[in-house]
Amino acid sequence: MSGESGQTFVAPPPEEVEPGSGVRIVVEYCEPCGFEATYLELASAVKEQYPGIEIESRLGGTGAFEIEINGQLVFSKLENGGFPYEKDLIEAIRRASNGEPLEKITNSRPPCVIL
Repeated sequence: MSGESGQTFVAPPPEEVEPGSGVRIVVEYCEPCGFEATYLELASAVKEQYPGIEIESRLGGTGAFEIEINGQLVFSKLENGGFPYEKDLIEAIRRASNGEPLEKITNSRPPCVIL
């Protein structure tokens, strides 16, 4: 024997990049308007789909619920009058994570439901 231990070093597989890593979202919302719950719900859905994503919240002006992805405004409640659909935001994040151009989200759900 040549004195070697006979062990073979196998390099671990390259770590898979977490979906959404490298994508940064900023959500600016009106806290007195009661929009924090909507932000938390949306942030939870996004984190579930894209665990590596960075989400930051900021307090905004009256009626605001504005979403930026990598510094680009992609949704504005002040312009649309409602909140974004989760599926539309998830699609915008998918595009951003693939390096595709972002488009403004124009679909919105009503800000409140009267039962």
